[in-house]
Amino acid sequence: MSLKSDWKIKIFNYVEINLLTKELISFLKKFDTPTISNALDIYRGSRSADGYTKYPFVSANPRLEPIVGIARTAKIKASTLPVLSPENVKSIRLSYYEYISKRSELYPDASPVCLIEDLDWPNPIGSFWGEVNVSLHKGLGVAGTITSGLLRDLDAIDKNYQVLANGIGPSHAHVHVLEYGSSINVHGLNISDGEIIHADQHGAVIIPDEAISMIKNGINHMTKKEKHLIDAAKKDDFNINKLREAWEKAANEKWEG
Repeated sequence: MSLKSDWKIKIFNYVEINLLTKELISFLKKFDTPTISNALDIYRGSRSADGYTKYPFVSANPRLEPIVGIARTAKIKASTLPVLSPENVKSIRLSYYEYISKRSELYPDASPVCLIEDLDWPNPIGSFWGEVNVSLHKGLGVAGTITSGLLRDLDAIDKNYQVLANGIGPSHAHVHVLEYGSSINVHGLNISDGEIIHADQHGAVIIPDEAISMIKNGINHMTKKEKHLIDAAKKDDFNINKLREAWEKAANEKWEG
């Protein structure tokens, strides 16, 4: 068991939190990642410039529902040949597939989510993601992929598997897995193995373990606050005075939780 997993289990034993259940996962998939980010502002008590990706992604299929699951991390490189022997490269790749498919002990209902840092970023040159790897990861039960690397085979990849990539390219070059299970950075997001992820075409956010117990109420609260403003703006008689009224209603929306 990793130190991260041990730390989480201590939290689970001594702090009152709700598990990431199938029901909560289904609920979270109904909302885009910006909504999750807004709800986390309530959890923190203020806005934040951390805990989310900072640069745009190319989405394999923007129509897919959001990715929700547990981070499994790795680092790749494509600009140089591997320094290890072909046998060792193969061994690392197969061990990576075994690692990436493992479910969380703390949150067994949540699927693994693949997060890969391409060490050639911000100028990646070789794609790890195409028809074959998408098929393998989906077959192993991975919920989706977030990477600072490249994507290819757009016409052939499984349309029901989401890949959020830095860009698109035709070649895999010398791409190989360097390590897995370590802390990584993907588009400005520092993330470690075992953290809870919510992601869609907008990017990804980390949901802290301690926020699980309030995230549903936080989403509902923010949705109600925004509804006052949106509904008012859609009316024919909307003006600055109506905006002030709606703003006041939103500010006075009561927390239910």
